[in-house]
Amino acid sequence: MEPILTISNLEKTIEEFHLGPIDISFEKGTITALVGNNGSGKSTLLKSIMNLVQLDRGLIKLDHISINGEDESWKKLIAYQPQTVVGWDPFTGTTLKKLIAPLYPHWDEGLFHKMVKLFDIPLDKKFGKLSQGVQQKLNLALTIPRNAPLLILDEPTSFMDIPSKKILMDLLVDWMEEENRTLIIASHQVEDIRKLADFLFVLHNGKMIGNFEKEELMEKYARYWFGDSLPAITIPGEVVREDGYIISCKPRDTETYLKENKIEWRHRSSLELEDIITILLTPKQQNTEGELTLK
Repeated sequence: MEPILTISNLEKTIEEFHLGPIDISFEKGTITALVGNNGSGKSTLLKSIMNLVQLDRGLIKLDHISINGEDESWKKLIAYQPQTVVGWDPFTGTTLKKLIAPLYPHWDEGLFHKMVKLFDIPLDKKFGKLSQGVQQKLNLALTIPRNAPLLILDEPTSFMDIPSKKILMDLLVDWMEEENRTLIIASHQVEDIRKLADFLFVLHNGKMIGNFEKEELMEKYARYWFGDSLPAITIPGEVVREDGYIISCKPRDTETYLKENKIEWRHRSSLELEDIITILLTPKQQNTEGELTLK
């Protein structure tokens, strides 16, 4: 399917931190979870997409429109919820809605009031007087109903209680039922990623680890338990070695090697998504194919 957002050769240096190079396209109708360690550059990347950060190098196009050009029509095609908002404190929810809604031609008034009711948001209180959790809910209620083709949420469940997280997940699933909508969500919440994401775009310390289809990624890893001590040699596909087991990113190669060398394993199990993300974000002594190299 045709991408709605294309990022080409993006690089940005802020003091000692360097982001990039980043090359990725986001297809219409998909949900991508942006995953990374603290300080990996997730928020910087999202701000770059919004043209809030001046790039050192690279090009970003939204629906074939360069965000750095004179044509600013792309702004109506994107709705962005940052981690924190600036300048809202003196305004009530009612006033903020009156300021924001007219900027978006497909604003959904019904969805806005549905979210206000579900999250029990007081629209008559000033934003600065609300708790962090309620501020987050109001921010979302002022973002999702914009009904822009591309929705970007930066840590949307921060400060939210468990029932509210469930409500938000259901709302986002319903929102995505409309054809050709695209969602990018930066999150540390594995449960959110498991429920929503089609793809995982992984960053580590500003470097692009890869963009992975979630189901394929889940099938790529396996844990092998051994009854006796592990062989001293490196096993093909091995990415983690602990007492009694190894984790492989190439189960077929691993099993072929074990069978050929008559090395028996006791049990094979799949990995949880959290374990896989941890492996991707934990640099080890690996070769160019990601396999563990033992010394």
